[in-house]
Amino acid sequence: MTQPFRSGSIYESILLRGVSLRLLEDRIETHCPDRMYALSSAVHPGGFSYAEKIINWKVPLTYQCDDPAQDIVRLCGQWGCNHQHTIGLITAAKLSHASITELEGDRFKLLCCTTVGTRNAARAGLARNTFSAYKPGTINTIILIDGQMTEAAMVNAIITATEAKTAALQQLGIIERANGQPATGTTTDAIVIGVTQHAHWNAVHAYAGAATTIGCAIGEAVYKTVLEATRTQQED
Repeated sequence: MTQPFRSGSIYESILLRGVSLRLLEDRIETHCPDRMYALSSAVHPGGFSYAEKIINWKVPLTYQCDDPAQDIVRLCGQWGCNHQHTIGLITAAKLSHASITELEGDRFKLLCCTTVGTRNAARAGLARNTFSAYKPGTINTIILIDGQMTEAAMVNAIITATEAKTAALQQLGIIERANGQPATGTTTDAIVIGVTQHAHWNAVHAYAGAATTIGCAIGEAVYKTVLEATRTQQED
């Protein structure tokens, strides 16, 4: 694991050729030289898409907007990004404390980058006033995979990543302040899974649960980065 932006502004991937992350004034830009097939819960565009860039945009605690997706589209023009091939996330967390780790295994390589804010930590499964649940905070996770995966495996990867995130929060004792119960996430978490789908691997991962090599690696990467980014979020 590493937090490269605490001492610099650029991170070049060790395992994924040409992939780089750059910390700018109000965002982290992840550049992918090969267009990724992605599945995300991002503000823009969400669902399945093809992405060359992934933007984690930092907004102030007072940010409110009726159409945040349109905000991302508009800003893509200012940032020099093609909005049709850009995934946009929103956070109020410290971008400088993003945690990054890389792993490789059975016919795959992966990079995971997580930013964490836990002001609005919440426990899924409890009733709540949803009108007031959307507060600044957010755990945003970006997982880039050089390999081949089915769409079902990509969905499975999001399940595994979410379980790992929750495990990390419980390990740290993060609670929902309103009731003191262990948090499973925040009210506004988002995730991106981007896959190169390079055919040279000659193997397609059909599953990504904890019993698979790729799922185990995804869980490990998310767990480690959530731990590091959460533990250090109050540090300079």
